Amino acid sequence: MCEGTVTEREYLDYTGSQFRNVILEISSGGDPKALVERAVDMKKRAETRAKSDANERYEQVWCVCDVDEHPRLPDARQQARDNRIGMAVSNPCFELWALLHFQDQNAHIERSKVRALCKRHVRDYDKRLPCETLEPLYPEAVRRAYQLDSRHNANGTEGVNPSTGVYRLMQEIRSQQA
Repeated sequence: MCEGTVTEREYLDYTGSQFRNVILEISSGGDPKALVERAVDMKKRAETRAKSDANERYEQVWCVCDVDEHPRLPDARQQARDNRIGMAVSNPCFELWALLHFQDQNAHIERSKVRALCKRHVRDYDKRLPCETLEPLYPEAVRRAYQLDSRHNANGTEGVNPSTGVYRLMQEIRSQQA
């Protein structure tokens, strides 16, 4: 489940197309709490279907969203934990994940600045990410996102701007190829 209907969805579609052992079912639109509620419902329906066909069970369910001004984000995180649903939250926005392919970003940054920097690195960027360009830079993006997470965890500032959990989802998807 992803909040955005363009950037996140296209990035996940591209990622899924690159791995033959991975099947991604992507749904988009809604605030984080609505995404988690839909994910819980979808997971429960799949579990019911799995009683007659084990292939119907989802190995993992994730929600991808931005922090934005979502007052129900803490509730969404708790409901996701309670239902074993992964959360890939980006602060301030999903495009931070794209930016980390090109550069470190350790200081607080506004959404508009993230997008401007993405445009500087990718001339034609306009909500659509050039996934083929990002792919070779993936290891650096993971390293940078992990470093942000580690620093925030050490400081007790988990999820603070800048941060993104998208790398964890991408690592899970890629691990299915092993």
